[in-house]
Amino acid sequence: MKKLWLLLPLLLLLSACGTAKETSSKQETKDLKKVTLVLDYVPNTNHTGIYLAKEKGYYKEAGLNVQIIEPGDNSTSIGLVGADKAQFGVSYQEDVTYAHADGQNIPVKAIATVIKHNTSGFATLSDSNIHSPKDFEGKTYAGWQSPSEEAVLKAVMEKDGGDFSKLTMVGSNGEGPESLGKSSDIQWYFEGWDMIKAKEAGIELNYIPLKELDERLDYYTPVIITNDQLIKNDPELVQSFMDATKKGYQEAIKDPNDSAKLLQKYAKENDRTFLEESQAFLSKNYTDDPENWGLMEEKVWRNYTAFMQENGLIKQDVPSQELFTNQFIK
Repeated sequence: MKKLWLLLPLLLLLSACGTAKETSSKQETKDLKKVTLVLDYVPNTNHTGIYLAKEKGYYKEAGLNVQIIEPGDNSTSIGLVGADKAQFGVSYQEDVTYAHADGQNIPVKAIATVIKHNTSGFATLSDSNIHSPKDFEGKTYAGWQSPSEEAVLKAVMEKDGGDFSKLTMVGSNGEGPESLGKSSDIQWYFEGWDMIKAKEAGIELNYIPLKELDERLDYYTPVIITNDQLIKNDPELVQSFMDATKKGYQEAIKDPNDSAKLLQKYAKENDRTFLEESQAFLSKNYTDDPENWGLMEEKVWRNYTAFMQENGLIKQDVPSQELFTNQFIK
Protein backbone atom coordinates (compact mmCIF):
# COMPACT_ATOMS: atom_id res chain seq x y z
CA MET A 1 0.00 0.00 0.00
CA LYS A 2 2.87 2.36 0.85
CA LYS A 3 4.41 1.77 -2.60
CA LEU A 4 1.05 2.52 -4.22
CA TRP A 5 0.87 5.88 -2.46
CA LEU A 6 4.38 6.68 -3.64
CA LEU A 7 3.46 5.84 -7.24
CA LEU A 8 0.19 7.77 -7.23
CA PRO A 9 1.74 11.27 -7.59
CA LEU A 10 3.91 10.01 -10.45
CA LEU A 11 0.89 8.50 -12.23
CA LEU A 12 -1.04 11.73 -11.80
CA LEU A 13 1.91 13.70 -13.17
CA LEU A 14 2.21 11.43 -16.23
CA SER A 15 -1.53 11.65 -16.80
CA ALA A 16 -1.37 15.43 -16.63
CA CYS A 17 1.53 15.48 -19.09
CA GLY A 18 -0.39 13.26 -21.49
CA THR A 19 -3.46 15.46 -21.25
CA ALA A 20 -1.33 18.55 -21.77
CA LYS A 21 0.24 17.04 -24.91
CA GLU A 22 -3.19 16.10 -26.30
CA THR A 23 -4.50 19.58 -25.56
CA SER A 24 -1.43 21.14 -27.17
CA SER A 25 -1.81 18.94 -30.26
CA LYS A 26 -5.49 19.81 -30.59
CA GLN A 27 -4.67 23.50 -30.18
CA GLU A 28 -1.98 23.27 -32.89
CA THR A 29 -4.48 21.66 -35.28
CA LYS A 30 -7.06 24.29 -34.37
CA ASP A 31 -4.57 27.04 -35.15
CA LEU A 32 -3.96 25.68 -38.66
CA LYS A 33 -5.90 27.06 -41.60
CA LYS A 34 -8.25 24.34 -42.83
CA VAL A 35 -8.39 23.91 -46.61
CA THR A 36 -9.83 21.20 -48.84
CA LEU A 37 -8.29 19.67 -51.95
CA VAL A 38 -10.48 17.60 -54.30
CA LEU A 39 -8.79 14.88 -56.32
CA ASP A 40 -9.75 14.13 -59.90
CA TYR A 41 -10.04 10.41 -59.21
CA VAL A 42 -9.01 7.82 -56.64
CA PRO A 43 -5.54 8.23 -55.07
CA ASN A 44 -2.74 7.28 -57.47
CA THR A 45 0.84 8.20 -58.33
CA ASN A 46 -0.26 11.46 -59.95
CA HIS A 47 -1.09 12.56 -56.39
CA THR A 48 2.00 11.30 -54.55
CA GLY A 49 3.48 14.75 -53.93
CA ILE A 50 0.25 15.91 -52.31
CA TYR A 51 0.17 12.98 -49.90
CA LEU A 52 3.87 13.40 -49.14
CA ALA A 53 3.28 17.06 -48.29
CA LYS A 54 0.56 16.01 -45.88
CA GLU A 55 2.29 13.00 -44.31
CA LYS A 56 5.70 14.64 -43.92
CA GLY A 57 4.19 17.75 -42.34
CA TYR A 58 4.96 20.22 -45.12
CA TYR A 59 1.39 21.54 -45.12
CA LYS A 60 1.43 21.78 -41.34
CA GLU A 61 4.71 23.72 -41.47
CA ALA A 62 2.97 26.10 -43.88
CA GLY A 63 0.17 26.62 -41.34
CA LEU A 64 -2.34 24.46 -43.23
CA ASN A 65 -4.60 21.59 -42.28
CA VAL A 66 -5.27 20.06 -45.71
CA GLN A 67 -8.20 17.70 -46.13
CA ILE A 68 -7.86 15.56 -49.27
CA ILE A 69 -11.12 14.20 -50.67
CA GLU A 70 -12.25 12.29 -53.74
CA PRO A 71 -14.95 13.73 -56.01
CA GLY A 72 -18.45 12.35 -55.60
CA ASP A 73 -20.47 10.56 -58.27
CA ASN A 74 -22.16 13.79 -59.28
CA SER A 75 -19.37 16.28 -58.63
CA THR A 76 -15.99 17.26 -60.09
CA SER A 77 -13.02 19.18 -58.79
CA ILE A 78 -13.80 21.95 -61.31
CA GLY A 79 -17.35 22.26 -60.01
CA LEU A 80 -16.44 22.19 -56.33
CA VAL A 81 -13.51 24.61 -56.61
CA GLY A 82 -15.49 26.88 -58.94
CA ALA A 83 -18.36 26.98 -56.43
CA ASP A 84 -15.92 27.78 -53.60
CA LYS A 85 -16.74 24.52 -51.82
CA ALA A 86 -13.06 23.52 -51.96
CA GLN A 87 -9.98 25.71 -52.16
CA PHE A 88 -7.89 23.47 -54.43
CA GLY A 89 -8.35 20.59 -56.82
CA VAL A 90 -6.72 18.25 -59.31
CA SER A 91 -8.11 18.56 -62.82
CA TYR A 92 -7.05 18.63 -66.49
CA GLN A 93 -6.13 21.32 -69.00
CA GLU A 94 -9.09 20.30 -71.13
CA ASP A 95 -11.58 20.78 -68.29
CA VAL A 96 -10.09 24.12 -67.25
CA THR A 97 -10.52 25.30 -70.85
CA TYR A 98 -14.13 24.09 -70.96
CA ALA A 99 -14.76 25.95 -67.70
CA HIS A 100 -13.99 29.27 -69.39
CA ALA A 101 -15.31 28.55 -72.89
CA ASP A 102 -18.54 29.66 -74.55
CA GLY A 103 -19.91 31.65 -71.63
CA GLN A 104 -19.31 29.08 -68.87
CA ASN A 105 -17.15 31.47 -66.83
CA ILE A 106 -16.43 29.04 -64.01
CA PRO A 107 -13.82 30.93 -61.92
CA VAL A 108 -10.99 28.39 -61.80
CA LYS A 109 -7.36 28.63 -62.83
CA ALA A 110 -4.51 26.12 -63.15
CA ILE A 111 -1.63 26.99 -60.80
CA ALA A 112 0.70 24.05 -61.58
CA THR A 113 1.01 21.07 -63.86
CA VAL A 114 1.72 17.79 -62.12
CA ILE A 115 3.49 16.27 -65.14
CA LYS A 116 5.56 18.19 -67.69
CA HIS A 117 4.32 16.28 -70.74
CA ASN A 118 1.27 14.25 -71.71
CA THR A 119 2.10 10.62 -70.87
CA SER A 120 -1.02 9.07 -72.41
CA GLY A 121 -1.55 7.33 -75.73
CA PHE A 122 -3.25 4.49 -77.57
CA ALA A 123 -2.56 0.87 -76.62
CA THR A 124 -3.09 -2.23 -78.76
CA LEU A 125 -1.93 -5.83 -78.56
CA SER A 126 1.58 -6.26 -79.89
CA ASP A 127 0.40 -8.81 -82.47
CA SER A 128 -2.59 -6.74 -83.64
CA ASN A 129 -0.73 -5.19 -86.59
CA ILE A 130 -1.92 -1.74 -85.47
CA HIS A 131 1.01 0.65 -85.71
CA SER A 132 -0.54 4.05 -86.53
CA PRO A 133 -3.95 5.79 -86.40
CA LYS A 134 -4.68 4.81 -90.01
CA ASP A 135 -4.64 1.20 -88.83
CA PHE A 136 -7.60 2.01 -86.54
CA GLU A 137 -9.89 1.54 -89.56
CA GLY A 138 -12.15 -1.48 -89.13
CA LYS A 139 -11.24 -1.77 -85.44
CA THR A 140 -13.11 -1.19 -82.18
CA TYR A 141 -12.06 1.46 -79.69
CA ALA A 142 -13.24 1.26 -76.06
CA GLY A 143 -13.16 4.38 -73.92
CA TRP A 144 -15.07 6.99 -71.93
CA GLN A 145 -17.24 8.15 -74.87
CA SER A 146 -16.50 11.83 -74.31
CA PRO A 147 -16.69 14.47 -77.09
CA SER A 148 -13.00 15.35 -76.72
CA GLU A 149 -12.00 11.69 -76.95
CA GLU A 150 -13.89 11.34 -80.23
CA ALA A 151 -12.39 14.59 -81.53
CA VAL A 152 -8.84 13.41 -80.81
CA LEU A 153 -9.40 10.06 -82.50
CA LYS A 154 -10.97 11.69 -85.56
CA ALA A 155 -8.17 14.25 -85.84
CA VAL A 156 -5.27 11.81 -85.55
CA MET A 157 -6.86 9.30 -87.91
CA GLU A 158 -7.54 11.89 -90.59
CA LYS A 159 -4.06 13.37 -90.21
CA ASP A 160 -2.65 9.88 -90.84
CA GLY A 161 -4.87 9.36 -93.90
CA GLY A 162 -7.45 7.21 -92.15
CA ASP A 163 -11.26 7.21 -92.33
CA PHE A 164 -12.71 7.87 -88.87
CA SER A 165 -16.13 6.57 -89.93
CA LYS A 166 -14.60 3.09 -90.15
CA LEU A 167 -13.73 3.06 -86.44
CA THR A 168 -16.30 1.60 -84.04
CA MET A 169 -16.45 3.33 -80.64
CA VAL A 170 -17.87 1.60 -77.55
CA GLY A 171 -17.89 2.28 -73.83
CA SER A 172 -15.18 0.65 -71.77
CA ASN A 173 -16.21 -2.41 -69.76
CA GLY A 174 -13.55 -1.66 -67.18
CA GLU A 175 -11.61 -4.87 -67.77
CA GLY A 176 -8.51 -3.06 -69.01
CA PRO A 177 -5.85 -4.84 -71.07
CA GLU A 178 -7.52 -8.24 -70.60
CA SER A 179 -10.30 -7.08 -72.96
CA LEU A 180 -7.95 -6.10 -75.79
CA GLY A 181 -8.34 -8.45 -78.74
CA LYS A 182 -11.74 -9.51 -77.40
CA SER A 183 -14.33 -6.75 -76.93
CA SER A 184 -12.01 -4.01 -78.23
CA ASP A 185 -8.81 -3.50 -80.21
CA ILE A 186 -7.69 -0.05 -79.01
CA GLN A 187 -7.76 1.70 -75.64
CA TRP A 188 -6.46 5.03 -74.31
CA TYR A 189 -3.80 4.35 -71.67
CA PHE A 190 -1.63 6.32 -69.28
CA GLU A 191 1.92 5.06 -69.63
CA GLY A 192 2.77 5.34 -65.95
CA TRP A 193 -0.29 3.38 -64.82
CA ASP A 194 -2.17 1.29 -67.41
CA MET A 195 0.90 0.18 -69.35
CA ILE A 196 2.47 -1.04 -66.11
CA LYS A 197 -0.75 -2.88 -65.19
CA ALA A 198 -0.58 -4.65 -68.56
CA LYS A 199 3.06 -5.54 -68.02
CA GLU A 200 2.23 -7.04 -64.62
CA ALA A 201 -0.50 -9.10 -66.27
CA GLY A 202 1.99 -10.40 -68.84
CA ILE A 203 0.21 -8.70 -71.75
CA GLU A 204 2.50 -7.32 -74.47
CA LEU A 205 1.28 -4.08 -76.02
CA ASN A 206 2.08 -1.56 -78.71
CA TYR A 207 1.89 2.02 -77.48
CA ILE A 208 1.37 5.16 -79.58
CA PRO A 209 2.03 8.36 -77.53
CA LEU A 210 -0.42 11.20 -78.24
CA LYS A 211 2.32 13.81 -78.18
CA GLU A 212 3.97 12.11 -81.17
CA LEU A 213 0.77 12.28 -83.24
CA ASP A 214 0.16 16.02 -82.91
CA GLU A 215 2.23 18.58 -81.00
CA ARG A 216 -0.96 20.19 -79.73
CA LEU A 217 -1.89 16.98 -77.91
CA ASP A 218 1.10 17.37 -75.59
CA TYR A 219 -1.19 19.12 -73.11
CA TYR A 220 -1.09 19.21 -69.31
CA THR A 221 -2.79 16.34 -67.51
CA PRO A 222 -3.31 16.60 -64.61
CA VAL A 223 -3.08 20.15 -63.24
CA ILE A 224 -3.66 21.68 -59.82
CA ILE A 225 -6.40 24.31 -59.75
CA THR A 226 -7.77 26.96 -57.44
CA ASN A 227 -10.51 29.59 -57.46
CA ASP A 228 -9.85 32.96 -59.11
CA GLN A 229 -11.25 34.77 -56.08
CA LEU A 230 -8.89 32.96 -53.73
CA ILE A 231 -5.97 34.12 -55.86
CA LYS A 232 -7.27 37.67 -55.64
CA ASN A 233 -8.29 37.73 -51.98
CA ASP A 234 -5.73 35.45 -50.31
CA PRO A 235 -2.64 34.95 -52.49
CA GLU A 236 -0.58 34.18 -49.38
CA LEU A 237 -2.71 31.08 -48.74
CA VAL A 238 -2.28 29.90 -52.33
CA GLN A 239 1.47 30.50 -52.12
CA SER A 240 1.78 28.58 -48.84
CA PHE A 241 -0.16 25.66 -50.28
CA MET A 242 1.89 25.54 -53.46
CA ASP A 243 5.24 25.86 -51.65
CA ALA A 244 4.39 22.80 -49.55
CA THR A 245 2.97 20.89 -52.52
CA LYS A 246 6.05 21.57 -54.63
CA LYS A 247 8.22 20.32 -51.78
CA GLY A 248 6.16 17.12 -51.74
CA TYR A 249 6.67 16.49 -55.45
CA GLN A 250 10.37 17.25 -55.19
CA GLU A 251 10.56 14.61 -52.45
CA ALA A 252 8.73 12.13 -54.70
CA ILE A 253 11.25 12.81 -57.46
CA LYS A 254 14.16 12.32 -55.07
CA ASP A 255 12.96 9.07 -53.45
CA PRO A 256 10.44 7.11 -55.57
CA ASN A 257 10.48 3.91 -53.50
CA ASP A 258 9.83 5.59 -50.16
CA SER A 259 7.15 7.72 -51.83
CA ALA A 260 5.40 4.63 -53.22
CA LYS A 261 5.45 3.05 -49.76
CA LEU A 262 3.78 6.11 -48.28
CA LEU A 263 1.19 6.33 -51.08
CA GLN A 264 0.10 2.73 -50.52
CA LYS A 265 -1.51 3.86 -47.28
CA TYR A 266 -4.05 5.69 -49.46
CA ALA A 267 -4.03 3.43 -52.54
CA LYS A 268 -4.44 0.13 -50.71
CA GLU A 269 -5.98 -1.74 -53.64
CA ASN A 270 -2.64 -1.54 -55.48
CA ASP A 271 0.29 -3.77 -54.56
CA ARG A 272 3.63 -2.32 -53.53
CA THR A 273 5.57 -3.56 -56.58
CA PHE A 274 3.12 -1.94 -58.97
CA LEU A 275 3.17 1.38 -57.11
CA GLU A 276 6.97 1.37 -57.06
CA GLU A 277 7.12 0.85 -60.83
CA SER A 278 4.50 3.51 -61.46
CA GLN A 279 6.24 5.94 -59.13
CA ALA A 280 9.63 5.25 -60.71
CA PHE A 281 8.16 6.19 -64.10
CA LEU A 282 6.44 9.35 -62.91
CA SER A 283 9.31 10.53 -60.74
CA LYS A 284 11.31 10.78 -63.96
CA ASN A 285 8.46 12.47 -65.81
CA TYR A 286 7.01 14.98 -63.35
CA THR A 287 9.49 17.54 -64.65
CA ASP A 288 12.81 18.01 -66.44
CA ASP A 289 14.14 19.98 -63.46
CA PRO A 290 12.87 19.55 -59.86
CA GLU A 291 13.37 23.27 -59.21
CA ASN A 292 10.89 24.00 -62.00
CA TRP A 293 8.27 21.43 -61.05
CA GLY A 294 4.79 22.68 -61.93
CA LEU A 295 5.91 25.35 -64.39
CA MET A 296 3.62 25.72 -67.43
CA GLU A 297 4.19 27.19 -70.89
CA GLU A 298 1.71 29.50 -72.57
CA LYS A 299 2.16 27.80 -75.95
CA VAL A 300 0.91 24.50 -74.52
CA TRP A 301 -2.32 26.17 -73.41
CA ARG A 302 -2.61 28.11 -76.64
CA ASN A 303 -1.99 25.03 -78.79
CA TYR A 304 -4.58 22.82 -77.14
CA THR A 305 -7.19 25.58 -77.05
CA ALA A 306 -6.66 25.96 -80.80
CA PHE A 307 -7.06 22.20 -81.24
CA MET A 308 -10.32 22.25 -79.27
CA GLN A 309 -11.68 25.13 -81.33
CA GLU A 310 -10.55 23.63 -84.64
CA ASN A 311 -12.29 20.36 -83.82
CA GLY A 312 -15.57 21.86 -82.64
CA LEU A 313 -15.14 21.24 -78.92
CA ILE A 314 -15.40 24.97 -78.16
CA LYS A 315 -16.79 27.77 -80.31
CA GLN A 316 -14.45 30.63 -79.45
CA ASP A 317 -10.84 31.10 -78.46
CA VAL A 318 -10.05 31.45 -74.75
CA PRO A 319 -7.12 33.70 -73.75
CA SER A 320 -4.42 31.69 -71.99
CA GLN A 321 -4.13 34.19 -69.14
CA GLU A 322 -7.66 33.23 -68.09
CA LEU A 323 -6.67 29.58 -67.82
CA PHE A 324 -3.37 29.39 -65.94
CA THR A 325 -0.75 31.26 -63.94
CA ASN A 326 2.83 30.48 -62.89
CA GLN A 327 2.61 33.10 -60.14
CA PHE A 328 2.84 30.58 -57.30
CA ILE A 329 5.53 28.20 -58.52
CA LYS A 330 8.32 30.48 -59.76
